[in-house]
Amino acid sequence: MDTGSSCKTAHSNSIPEPGHIRRARADERLGLLALWECSVRATHTFLAEADIDFYRPLTAEILRGNALDLWVITDNADRPLGFLGMVGQAVEALFLEPSYRRQGAGRRLIDHAQCLSGGALTVEVNEQNLDALRFYQALGFQIVSRSACDPMGRPFPLLHLRRLPPEALQR
Repeated sequence: MDTGSSCKTAHSNSIPEPGHIRRARADERLGLLALWECSVRATHTFLAEADIDFYRPLTAEILRGNALDLWVITDNADRPLGFLGMVGQAVEALFLEPSYRRQGAGRRLIDHAQCLSGGALTVEVNEQNLDALRFYQALGFQIVSRSACDPMGRPFPLLHLRRLPPEALQR
């Protein structure tokens, strides 16, 4: 299944400003899967088509469930442009439509995650996803450990990052 063509590279000649952050609605979960796939195709260039095919049903199951506290950042028409999935203090998912990368939406979602966590934040990043690593490091995350494989045992090393709460950094 190739959903790459459904990715939104631009909504018109001008890209609408990201609007507000709100909880994801149950009726949006299928759309979030499509958004995940567009984002992965744009940022996880080290994955083969078979890898995306492997992760798609797992991601769909996670998005349908209640394990993640899901938040979306929307455009002015309330359409999700990206989403954040949290479990406690862990950022388990952060995906944006490719045309909204590097425009502040990811930073806003991390700021929201920080407010939700009330403390330190953690995140895991694929070692091969250098853009994501630079993004998190620019926001004050530091590498604390590395795993040779992902949680499914596949050969995609993960970097485990942590960011102290803002008040701890000001001391």
